[in-house]
Amino acid sequence: MSSHQLMPSTTLSSFYQQHHGWLWAWLRQRLECSDTAADLAQDTFVRLLTCSTPPRFFTVAQARGYLCTTAKHLCLNLWRRQEIERAWLETLSASPEELHPSAEHQAAVMEALEEISLMLQALHPNTAKAFLLAVVCQMTDDAVGTELGISGRMVRKHVAKAMLICLQLQARFTARELPLYAEH
Repeated sequence: MSSHQLMPSTTLSSFYQQHHGWLWAWLRQRLECSDTAADLAQDTFVRLLTCSTPPRFFTVAQARGYLCTTAKHLCLNLWRRQEIERAWLETLSASPEELHPSAEHQAAVMEALEEISLMLQALHPNTAKAFLLAVVCQMTDDAVGTELGISGRMVRKHVAKAMLICLQLQARFTARELPLYAEH
C-alpha cells in the first residue's frame, strides 16, 4: 500500500473528492460559518496527509469517523485559541495603549499563551490545578492541598512537575529568541 493510499484501491485524491464535500457540510452545520468550516475541513485533510503512518480504512464509515474525530479536535483547538486571544485582548484593553507591546511581541505572547495552554491540558488535572492555584493564585501548598484533597507534599510534587515543563517551554522560546513577557 502506498503512503497515500487510505482505502484499498483509493488514492488520496479520490479519497479527498469522496469525503471533502461531506466533511465541509458536516462542519458548516456545527460551526454556522462556511469559511471556518472550509478551513477546518482543509486542515483535517492536511493532518491526514502529514501522518507519519497514514490510517487505513476499510469502510466509508471508518473513514468518516476518523475525519469527524480529527475535525472535532481541530474545532476544540480553534475554540481554545480564540478564548486565549479574547483573554489577551481583554488584558490589553485594560492597560494604557502606550504600554502595549509591539505587534511582533503580541504575536510572541499569543504563541507562548497557546503553548502554556497546551502544556496545562497535557498535564494530569491535579498537576495543572495545583500549578495554577500555587503559582497563579499564590496559594500555600497546604491551602492547595486542602482544595484538591491531597497533602502539601503532593502539591509540591505536582507544582515541581509543572515547573519543569514550563522551564522546558521557556528553553524552547529562548532558543527561538522570543520573549515570554513584555519588556517595558
